[in-house]
Amino acid sequence: MNEQLKTFVQVAETGSFSKAAEKLFISSTAVMKQMNVLEKQAGIPLLNRTNHGVRLTEAGAAFIKDAKFMLQYYQESLIRMRQAAQANRYIVRVGTSMLNPCKVLIDLWNGISSLSPQFGISIVHFEDDAHTLPATYRTIGQSFDIMVGPFLADRWKAHYRMLELGSYRLCFAVSRHHRLASKKTISVTDLYGERLAVVNGGNCSVIHEIRDFLIKNHPQIRMKEVPRLYDLDVFNRCEESNTVMLTLEAWADIHPSLVTIPSDLDFALPYGLLYPLHPSEELHQFIALIQEMNVDRLGEPK
Repeated sequence: MNEQLKTFVQVAETGSFSKAAEKLFISSTAVMKQMNVLEKQAGIPLLNRTNHGVRLTEAGAAFIKDAKFMLQYYQESLIRMRQAAQANRYIVRVGTSMLNPCKVLIDLWNGISSLSPQFGISIVHFEDDAHTLPATYRTIGQSFDIMVGPFLADRWKAHYRMLELGSYRLCFAVSRHHRLASKKTISVTDLYGERLAVVNGGNCSVIHEIRDFLIKNHPQIRMKEVPRLYDLDVFNRCEESNTVMLTLEAWADIHPSLVTIPSDLDFALPYGLLYPLHPSEELHQFIALIQEMNVDRLGEPK
């Protein structure tokens, strides 16, 4: 039943058996078979199949929220079960995505994990979708305990704490066919006459400063303000429209058709851990360990 629920959620979100199959790494035939079994067990149709895709029936629309809840509850139950089986061992749930990878934290943790056997890590994937990310930021501590990434969402700072681990360099991303694609560094003056996409759906103060600096000092650049969060769709649109995009060095390999080139902007964007406002005592201890390890790594307090 768990696999059928996962498949049902993917079909509902993508509106397609084939797209759901790609997400789940199974065949379209397997997806259809699972949906047939689920509908047979339910005793009513959950999906309308058309030549233009798949849509939820009224019953399916009523069931989708419950399906997502059951999947989340199932994952949380597994964690509780494993915690009980491992006695005093505390499992820290780390959220990860393409734009918010957890590698920085894992690298830090691998350096001290043998000295802290009371902790373990469970990786929880979430989607980089501009429509769902606001809820992800606001509910840190529910589906996962820690999120690793750049501090881009000042708008929701009241919902989580932050532990800074370092900073990312600002870069420009251009299509591989763009006139600037072969440059080693892109200066601001190279962008005169170009469209520059500045994404700031999170109301990030650093992005605001960069935007204001460019508007005031370099009006020759055609600014395109994007009032949404960074997600893969933004990268796709910038590549398709041959628009330059303000981006981060950490995202150099996100889109295969974009080249990420360092800029001469004198700005940096902090990155680190986002965690609940009221962490458990165990999570607080884990955060303290990471902070201590990071101070040793940098040689200075954060």
